[in-house]
Amino acid sequence: MASGRGMARLILASASPRRIELLGSLGLIFDIVPSSADEYVDGRPDPGLLVETLAKRKAQAVSAGRPFDVVLGADTVVVLEGEVLGKPKDQEDAKSMLRKLQGREHEVFTGVCVINAAGGFESSAHEETKVRFLPMSEEEIAGYVDTKEPLDKAGAYAIQGLGSLYIEGITGDYFNVVGLPLRLTARLLKEAGIRVI
Repeated sequence: MASGRGMARLILASASPRRIELLGSLGLIFDIVPSSADEYVDGRPDPGLLVETLAKRKAQAVSAGRPFDVVLGADTVVVLEGEVLGKPKDQEDAKSMLRKLQGREHEVFTGVCVINAAGGFESSAHEETKVRFLPMSEEEIAGYVDTKEPLDKAGAYAIQGLGSLYIEGITGDYFNVVGLPLRLTARLLKEAGIRVI
């Protein structure tokens, strides 16, 4: 049982290993039900609105089949001077992203949505963190991409992995860059009836 209120369970609408690990670090018991929601968004919305919209869409898709549970959805994007960098399509796309990011500062946005349909609760918010990348040589970019680590990560890097070697510093929430801002997530879960501490 996720909390002391009835039999409602906490559901994570994601199969992301990073989000699973981060949510687990809060000591919560939860089920994993990946969302199959469409992630296409028309136009170029504000990054904060974009990640909240996608997080909400993911949470709503899972909540429709689990109306008596509390569902958590999240979405993360990397933004460089207004350009949204999602997950690379292939190794060449990953290299292209890293060339853009190296030696510059960018922002990471993560949207979080929590739905407790039975309790009539739905709320979403987002976190923004600035990340400063060190300059990278073509050899370093190729070597990093060869590790395969960048291929399923927004912006083509993992701050919690080998990508950390190229991070000069951050301003804001580290966990947001990993994929789930814990302070924000805990606040929304508490509002939905899930006690973290």
